[in-house]
This record gives sequence, structure tokens and C-alpha cells, in this order.
Amino acid sequence: MTAAPPAIVARDLAVGYGGRAVVDGISFEVPAGGCVCLIGTNGSGKSTLLKTLAGLIPAVAGGVEVAGAAPGTQPARVGYLAQRPASSFTLPIRAADVVSMGRFASLGLWRRATSADRAWCEDAIDRMGVRPFADRPLLELSGGQQQRTHLAQALARRADVLLLDEPTAGLDPNGRETFAEAVAAERARGTAVAMATHDLGDADGADVVVLLAGRVVAIGHPSEVLTDDHLRASFGFTGPH
Repeated sequence: MTAAPPAIVARDLAVGYGGRAVVDGISFEVPAGGCVCLIGTNGSGKSTLLKTLAGLIPAVAGGVEVAGAAPGTQPARVGYLAQRPASSFTLPIRAADVVSMGRFASLGLWRRATSADRAWCEDAIDRMGVRPFADRPLLELSGGQQQRTHLAQALARRADVLLLDEPTAGLDPNGRETFAEAVAAERARGTAVAMATHDLGDADGADVVVLLAGRVVAIGHPSEVLTDDHLRASFGFTGPH
């Protein structure tokens, strides 16, 4: 039997803006159902790398594939959650409507939502604990409730690859646990996950960690990467791990 191709591949990748690299020498693979954590402080390059995987900015050099194709060319198969996405909403849109937007990439302009689309949205609402405030306007919700809503939107995509920027920001311990359970369920059905984070706890269960500090500090299994020396180089301290 032929092995399934990796869900995410980076080969000597350089990422940055205007043709100028912020970080280079990035190489890793993530299988279907796998997880890569991009860890570092603000300005370390982790969000730039995630945006490159999402196809929002072009790679400066090297090779990269997401869901078997160039980044940004498979919108129905790749879900991207930006950092602090709620700021883009100014209308009194309900949390449930925000979640339903997760189906837009698959629906396109003309196909109407099916019972399956609606069921996936309802499932995402329940899995992220959005039900108690699903009918409330998004802008009336707390930061943690807004983050739960946007995470539910990402789950509703039913994507092959999820790209999440600081997904646990603003979540309380219960929200973090809910998110971890949802990610585990997505991975179990074959979804690959890439998340940018500064929280070392988000690396629990990851297959690959890319530790950044304006450069690649280390890439590999969490046990190999999250060492005192590497953390000191990235964060300036060792921290709990």
C-alpha cells in the first residue's frame, strides 16, 4: 500500500515580507492527523510562517506544500484562523452565524447549505461550548467566548489542514481543555494541525515543534526541542516544560 503524502511539507523554506527573509532554513513534514507547533515570542517569525502556509504571503525561498498543493490554492481543504479575528466584525452578527461562515469556502458562491453543512456547524458549536451564547451578537461576548466562536468556525470547515494562530489566547482553563479535546478529535479523523503559539503547553501531543527566535532555534520532536538550552535561546529563560 502506498503511504499517504504528508499534509504539510516545508523544504529549506524562507519566510518574510517584500522578498526579505525573516526566518530561513525551515524544513519539516507533518502527516495527515499530525500536529506541528510553531513556538516563539512575539516577533519570532511564527505568525509569518503560518501566514506563508496559508498562502497569505509568498515564500521568499524554498519549497512548501499544504494539502498536496501550493499554499492558498485549496481553500476548501485548508482552514486558517488568524490571531484576534473578532476585530474584523462591526455588524451585530450572531455567534452562530460566525460559525456558519466556516462552510463558505466549501459552499462557494452558488451552492446552498445542505443538512450536512448545518449539522457540521451545530456539531462545532457544541464541541467548542458555544451553545449557551450562540444567539448573542459576537461583539457582546467576552474575549474568551469570541475565541471559542472562531475556533468553532474553524472546526466547521471540516478541513484537511487547520492553521491556527494563537488559538488558546483568551481562553480560560476550561476553554483550553475543550480546545485540546476538539483538536484531538480532528486529528483522529485525519486532519493535520499547525498552530503558532507562545505557550509551551500547546505543544503537548505535537509531532513536530519549530522553535523560533527570529531564526530557527530547533526543529524536531518536542522532547528534543523543548530543552533548557533551546528555550533560553528562544525565550531568554527555561520556563516549565
